[in-house]
Amino acid sequence: MNAAPKPPATPSGAPDRQGLDPSGLTHLVGYAASRASIELKKAFARHMAPLQLKAVDFSILTLVAANPGVNQKQIGQALDISAPNMAITLDRLVERGWVERVRSTRDRRAQQIHLTPKGRELERRAREIALTMEAEPLSVLSAAERALLIELLLRVAQGTERSRPINRVRAP
Repeated sequence: MNAAPKPPATPSGAPDRQGLDPSGLTHLVGYAASRASIELKKAFARHMAPLQLKAVDFSILTLVAANPGVNQKQIGQALDISAPNMAITLDRLVERGWVERVRSTRDRRAQQIHLTPKGRELERRAREIALTMEAEPLSVLSAAERALLIELLLRVAQGTERSRPINRVRAP
């Protein structure tokens, strides 16, 4: 009787979850970053589900909280969201009562994005959850490795932006 075929090994010597040999992919940073991103997105969804908060919503609320007077264009540029998609997303956040568009007192043509009291409370609760939500998927790293990983990923992200202007979120 023939034994079941042994699953192929990854570079570390362990087969992947499906018994496939991913060695043609594991040398690619993009592949590794995508696989890690999947696990981190699962953790985000699990922890933020009670708040009914998507990652993009969390990012927008966080930026608005930290940058008083920010406008839609600045947020869209910071998060690399197209103007039409940003408008749709903000419409949804306005409908949920989390943000409001407020005419700028300096430039009546401009609209700033402000958190509502409900949005401020939601952002506070989400920020609190965010402090620990990545603990499980990142438990395989030391604190120093985690800090280094963040630093390296941000360096890669900023490196791709060198060819275009850096859009820091600032009040007008």
